[in-house]
Amino acid sequence: MASSSNNGNGLTPPVFQIETASPRVSEDSDESPRRTSSPSPPPPPAAATTNNTTAQRNRSDSLAIPSLHVSTSRPRSSGDDDTIAASPTTSTHSNPFLTPGGSTIAPSIRSRSGSIIIEDVESALRPDPGSEGDFHVADSSFAFSPGQLNKLLNPKSLSAFYALGGVNGVAKGLQTDLKSGLSIDETTVSRRVTFEDATNNKAPVYTLPDGVKGLAPYQTSGESFKDRISAYGTNTLPAKKATPLWRLAWQTYKDPILILLTGAAIISLALGLYETFGVEHGPDDPPSVDWVEGVAICVAILIVTLVGSLNDWQKEKAFVKLNAKKDDREVKVIRSGKSFMINVHDVIVGDVLHLEPGDLVPVDGIFITGHDLKCDESSATGESDALKKTPGEQAFHLLQTGNAPKDLDPFIISDAKVLEGMGTFVVTSVGTNSSFGKIMMSVRTEMDATPLQKKLERLAMAIAKLGFASAALLFFVLLFRFVAQLDTDTRNAADKGSAFMDILIVAITIIVVAVPEGLPLAVTLALAFATTRLLKEKNLVRVLRACETMGNATTICSDKTGTLTTNKMTVVAGAFGSANFSKSESDESTGVVKFASSLPAATKELIVQSIAINSTAFEGEEDGEATFIGSKTETAMLHFARNHMGMQSLAETRANETVAQMMPFDSSKKCMGAVVKLPGNGGYRLLVKGASEILLDYCDSTVDINSLAISSMTEGDRDHLRATITAYAKKSLRTIAMVYYDFPQWPPSHVESKDGHADLAAVLKNLVFLGVVGIQDPVRPGVPEAVRKAAGAGVTTRMVTGDNAVTAQAIATECGIYTEGGLILEGPVFRTLTEEQFAEQLPRLQVLARSSPEDKRILVTRLKAMGDTVAVTGDGTNDAPALKAADVGFSMGISGTEVAKEASAIVLMDDNFTSILTALKWGRAVNDAVQKFLQFQITVNITAVLLAFISAVSHPEMKSVLTAVQLLWVNLIMDTFAALALATDPPTEKILDRKPQGKKAPLITLNMWKMIIGQAIFQLTATLILHFAGARILGYDTSNEQKQLELDTMIFNTFVWMQIFNEFNNRRLDNKLNIFEGIQRNPFFIGINCIMVGAQVAIIFVGKEAFSISPDPIDGVQWAICVVLAMLSLPMAVLIRFFPDEWFGAIARKVGVPVLFIYRPVARVSSRFFGAIGGGFKKVWRMVFKKKAEDEEEEKSGKGASANESPVVAPAIVISPDEATKERDVEKGQ
Repeated sequence: MASSSNNGNGLTPPVFQIETASPRVSEDSDESPRRTSSPSPPPPPAAATTNNTTAQRNRSDSLAIPSLHVSTSRPRSSGDDDTIAASPTTSTHSNPFLTPGGSTIAPSIRSRSGSIIIEDVESALRPDPGSEGDFHVADSSFAFSPGQLNKLLNPKSLSAFYALGGVNGVAKGLQTDLKSGLSIDETTVSRRVTFEDATNNKAPVYTLPDGVKGLAPYQTSGESFKDRISAYGTNTLPAKKATPLWRLAWQTYKDPILILLTGAAIISLALGLYETFGVEHGPDDPPSVDWVEGVAICVAILIVTLVGSLNDWQKEKAFVKLNAKKDDREVKVIRSGKSFMINVHDVIVGDVLHLEPGDLVPVDGIFITGHDLKCDESSATGESDALKKTPGEQAFHLLQTGNAPKDLDPFIISDAKVLEGMGTFVVTSVGTNSSFGKIMMSVRTEMDATPLQKKLERLAMAIAKLGFASAALLFFVLLFRFVAQLDTDTRNAADKGSAFMDILIVAITIIVVAVPEGLPLAVTLALAFATTRLLKEKNLVRVLRACETMGNATTICSDKTGTLTTNKMTVVAGAFGSANFSKSESDESTGVVKFASSLPAATKELIVQSIAINSTAFEGEEDGEATFIGSKTETAMLHFARNHMGMQSLAETRANETVAQMMPFDSSKKCMGAVVKLPGNGGYRLLVKGASEILLDYCDSTVDINSLAISSMTEGDRDHLRATITAYAKKSLRTIAMVYYDFPQWPPSHVESKDGHADLAAVLKNLVFLGVVGIQDPVRPGVPEAVRKAAGAGVTTRMVTGDNAVTAQAIATECGIYTEGGLILEGPVFRTLTEEQFAEQLPRLQVLARSSPEDKRILVTRLKAMGDTVAVTGDGTNDAPALKAADVGFSMGISGTEVAKEASAIVLMDDNFTSILTALKWGRAVNDAVQKFLQFQITVNITAVLLAFISAVSHPEMKSVLTAVQLLWVNLIMDTFAALALATDPPTEKILDRKPQGKKAPLITLNMWKMIIGQAIFQLTATLILHFAGARILGYDTSNEQKQLELDTMIFNTFVWMQIFNEFNNRRLDNKLNIFEGIQRNPFFIGINCIMVGAQVAIIFVGKEAFSISPDPIDGVQWAICVVLAMLSLPMAVLIRFFPDEWFGAIARKVGVPVLFIYRPVARVSSRFFGAIGGGFKKVWRMVFKKKAEDEEEEKSGKGASANESPVVAPAIVISPDEATKERDVEKGQ
């Protein structure tokens, strides 16, 4: 056995070192073994590897930690067929990250045997064109520049690895220790290391081209690792350059409708100025102030543009914060010989990081040591094969001796996924210098639109087409009247031109009001608000569409451990041989202490060996206290071993054993294993731990805990153990068995092996049963209540667990998941169900026990096929397919692997089931917010467009009762203020009292249409009565221009106040009457309504010419008439809610048929007509401003229309079959 070494630092991580059968470099000799069958390459630039290694080993460093020694006893043959056939033709590849089989570049030196070709230093580290500046760092204390380290992986280059002196040369050049990592006290680095010091080679000399500067030192924000960060930077990507506010304003203004309105306003302004200053006026004919309206329209356009751009700017800021949080996580690093969890952004070059299954590699580096490490590098290389990693020292030795196989790969690439095995690696590149960082910098893209946003854009197009048709009809009716009256019109040319421009402006303004561009803004605001609040409530939303989808979830498939339970595990019972123990509730130490004291030292040593070696957990610190870090099941068993079985230091225990093979957890067998070499010629011991009832079936012997004598297991023994396991399971305890078997050799002669490793499944037979422990994991407080609330919301909760059926039933019953009449299935049975059985049993299934990740994926896909909207939780790497398959995947923020988090849509930061319920509430709140805004806006659209149309057509001078500036103010209210007010309503507890909406539920429900039509009829009736009969009712003489202006002011004021009161009505989507419920919880709503009220009052008092308001403010009686008439919309909403939905539905079906019959052809005609006008306008616009660059970009992308243009004008020239289908779908949904 390897000797134990005490590093004096207490807590140490498990560092696994592989011993291969390949010839090793002697510590006492400068010569290394050579293959006689194949001449080796010339001595490498870093030829003194032995000296480097020796120097590294002899370095006086008290922080060095003991390593777990791993022996692979069977050497791998390396014949000629294991080498890379390197040739100039294979040196080019479309993929920037070649797999090891294609990792060498065109050779400068050829080997006669066809082995891997190693280039000279100059060639291996030659800068690529354009990257010369990365090879020079001002005033660096380190041997290598970022550019030289980048050559390791751009593409994978064994030549660069060799030229830098292998992993030991890299460590020396970076002034780090491969075992202890960096010192936590490092600030500046006083000692300088040259390239020659690190590699014993002559440094390559480069001359920077003219105009190319070397890298300036990075700016540092603290003293820790100051020199290191100055030379290599931090593991962060520079913030994406925010779009300047002026550019956002320009993008908002580029809407063709706004530009048309601006042009009309400027012409109107010019005509008004001409009438005022260009024409002589008599004493009885004072100059008009018509130019004020042109100015007012321009100012209104400016305000609309600024508000729109500010909204975009705020939205961009919100999602930048979300993305920053999404990328935030912790990784395990070794510093000063201890393992720490640090933020991924704090990793720096020279750090030594742990690798475990499920990790997502955050940086580039070189594999130091470990066991059976395999990575999925498909995100970087495109290759889906699992790539096995070779420790750096072993790889360097193989290159020296010429024995390197073609799959030699000591490189760790950022964003790779660790599939199996474990180990450590030294960091060589971080941030923008890493492989993943370079890719991310080159492919930064905008956030995709969510399904709800896309659906709303299609709905906006459908609504806008009606607005275009109304505007076109109004324009042509008024134009025909204008032309017909020209013969009898006695006004001068300027007045006539002004009248025509008024007609055009009103028509264009109706389009501005009709196009509901606020719909995408509403969903964006709702999503931004929801994701921010969810983050505060321990839900990190990674995929925006999850917010929308979660609100309609019908079933939740939840893990047990850590989600339904606390994940604070403790060993509370156990049975070893004929002895057993349990912790009583009154005195925790009773039982277990007596049991432990009765065990011989040899038995305790065997139990400790079974727990400590066969584990991936390690010693570390949390909140300043020494503890174990890793799987909660393993840490519970390690605490049991340390507290009761006499285990001292976990690192020392591992260092005292020689591990021949580690076998990762097998989800199908529900167990994991390790093989240790016994002292002397005692052979090898296989240690296995896992699900007790499964491992019991693999055992045929038991061990006497006093003498360690092995005897055959009788049926009585087996029945007794089964009864014990069942008894523990009924107490909701997780049962873990420990079994073992001693082999004379490893791998066993009767088992097939690869690379000296045997498959775990092949050796699971004839095992010796050592014992079983019961681990308690209490149910989380609040889970039963959360399950009950979910059921009340129409959401079925199903438990999916790896525990046996008895344990699963006990915990599911405690949680309220398992009820009378429910069904419990185990994974092996579940997999064999027929289609008919699935259809019959799946609706009743409440617990899936002994399930594998594949069972979970099948369950998810089956439930989705039945029409369910499925949310699923997962924490392991193998859960990724199920998380991806679900409508909403929840990963665990604490216990989940990085691969699981990457596959999920939402991360539960506290691993708590109740947080899923929070996501459910906010998901419904997002959908409700959008529907509230939709209900409000369509009401305003219908009323404003019809009011302007009817009043303009009926007016002798063809003037609308609502002027262009007034309509723009209404547009600002409904597009921006209403979106902010209605999209920020937080959910109430009562939101869970209703059933979820189906996947095919219409965006506008029958209840919403009832409110929209009812309020539109009321508002239109009230305003038209004021317009046509108001003068008679109020006794106004409309021949008096001042009285007519007062009446028009009252109509405008009443209309705006109606929208303010109707906003309160739209806080509810159901037929309940309390519209003020929870209003105190939404300060946005209260504040925005105060702003709207204040602005409207100010407009009435000081708007005057700009808003076509009476110069003398309306009096108190007139104010009362306006406000009271508008307030009637509140009791009107009560009457509408009392109107039966069934009656309204019957009426709607009768009326809807002719409406759709008219709408479809009108929409198509207006779409084509205005599309042609828009296309022509766009061409003129681009010709004027010479936007050739945009034309070329659009031709390449094939989009045709700018994303910032109106969603109606550009795509309306030709409607494809797909678009026509979408239109029909929207129409059907309405």
